[in-house]
Amino acid sequence: MGLMDSLRSGLSGALNEAERAAVPGLISEALGHTQFGSLQGLVDHLQSGPLAQQVQSWVGPGSNLPVSADQIKQVLGNEQVRQLAAHFHLDPDKVADLLASHLPKAVEGAAQNGTVTTPQQGSA
Repeated sequence: MGLMDSLRSGLSGALNEAERAAVPGLISEALGHTQFGSLQGLVDHLQSGPLAQQVQSWVGPGSNLPVSADQIKQVLGNEQVRQLAAHFHLDPDKVADLLASHLPKAVEGAAQNGTVTTPQQGSA
């Protein structure tokens, strides 16, 4: 099973602990094919826009504020959502739904002292 197949099955079903830990790196890898370049690039973009409060809750202490698929599409723009959809071989609406569902936890899991870090591909 390839990396993208693993991501699709992991995100569409219940994520186990190992898959949850891999989500930030997988999202960051996919974002490398967009204008954002990485999970940190996306976080920087989101923090400078209308989702700043939500993002701060994801990187800071406390509970995560939710984000909707419509908010994701509005902030990222149709072209970026289409690029991610093409990368994952999914419908753009499904990608927006998945990001809305998993991005808060992915950012939270990758955040250390308010900065997002993602493991390098291939590292243990």
